[in-house]
Amino acid sequence: MQDTWERFSKVTIWLHWIVGITIILLLIVGSFMEDIDIKFLLPLHQSFGISILVFVLLRVLWRIKNGWPEPVSVYSRIEQILAKITHWVLIICTLLMPISGMMMSGASGHGFALFGLQIVAANPDPANPGKFLPYNGTAAGIGHEMHEIISTILIIAICLHVAGALKHHVIDKDGTLRRMLGQKISA
Repeated sequence: MQDTWERFSKVTIWLHWIVGITIILLLIVGSFMEDIDIKFLLPLHQSFGISILVFVLLRVLWRIKNGWPEPVSVYSRIEQILAKITHWVLIICTLLMPISGMMMSGASGHGFALFGLQIVAANPDPANPGKFLPYNGTAAGIGHEMHEIISTILIIAICLHVAGALKHHVIDKDGTLRRMLGQKISA
């Protein structure tokens, strides 16, 4: 089923909510791990981060096949530009976030696994137990910086996206949010 002006397909809706909710939860857990310096959630964070990349890629392919959704109403030029920028930022950042995380963990020598299945082996330092030798310190540093910067950009973009959806629903009283909730709208 293709997206129409009246209704989004189940594929569009499911991919939107799976990616959106998972990314938000990963951002929360990532911030929690960073702020409190706890690492026991790291394997789950990494596994869900790797897994979401599959759904993000499916979402990108679906968007390419299906095209961008048709707006429900006529909006000002600035709203159209803001919406387009925000949607592109969300798509690009949801692609780059898991890639930068894998780059950071893998290149740093810490390695990473997908729910226990080792993808990149850790590289422990035999001279310093509990420490790791980087495979590529530069790539690990770039991955780390990207992961931090992208997380900040994602948080801002998600807030703009939610604010836009609420504006459509509460102020404009149009069907934009209802469509993403699976409801059929009418003119």
